[in-house]
Amino acid sequence: MGALHNGHLNLIEESIKECKNTIVSIYLNPAQFSPGEDLDKYPKTVATDLKKISHFKVDCVFLPNDSEMYPKGFSTQIQENILSSVLEGNCRPNFFAGVLTIVAKLFNIIEPTHAFFGEKDAQQLRIIEKLITDLNYPIHIISCPIIREKNGIAMSSRNKYLNNAERVIAATIQQSLQEGKNLIISGERNSQIIRDKIIRTISSEKLLRIDYVSVADSKTLIEISDKIEGDVLISLAVYLNEIRLIDNFSYSVSSRR
Repeated sequence: MGALHNGHLNLIEESIKECKNTIVSIYLNPAQFSPGEDLDKYPKTVATDLKKISHFKVDCVFLPNDSEMYPKGFSTQIQENILSSVLEGNCRPNFFAGVLTIVAKLFNIIEPTHAFFGEKDAQQLRIIEKLITDLNYPIHIISCPIIREKNGIAMSSRNKYLNNAERVIAATIQQSLQEGKNLIISGERNSQIIRDKIIRTISSEKLLRIDYVSVADSKTLIEISDKIEGDVLISLAVYLNEIRLIDNFSYSVSSRR
């Protein structure tokens, strides 16, 4: 959606390594913002974005406008009904319908063989993989690891909203996840103990307000209420003042990763 950072640039690098041709789409999609969210103030930096892209051997940059993507009379949406009902979907009811509709349109226009998505948006990644399967798109989805700032904050376009003091506080988010991960690595399998540890660490910073902390099955996104036995996705959304930040990590108990 623009305001490119090193996380986005990593996706471009991976595409160049994997594919003969690379196309970058930049489009600030209004359909994935609910009323009262930050569409109006979301960073719009197309000139800077194009300059960053110019350092890569990209074959095309696709920059559609609203009238092209949502022409007059547009009234169709794509809705996933299971994975999108929890976590981000529970907190932002219109979000994934907006995401899937625009992603499907981009797939139809560009007809890629591969598409690259970051693991920071873990739920989004799983839902797009479901889209590919359910609608028989002949596309390989490549997931790319979270790219972090020096203090551990997951890179996000919304980080531009943070001042220096807030960046220091935001580092607590990743710290809380790391403490939860350390518990799992040490052998803890009680999901509530891990969830509580993350919540306590975040709550130690008065300016942080929890939207959700989830310990869920990595594939189904169903919350784990007791013992962790397989692949788990631990994710959260936290407000720092009015800035909403998300982060996560995945862990496979069976392989002890």
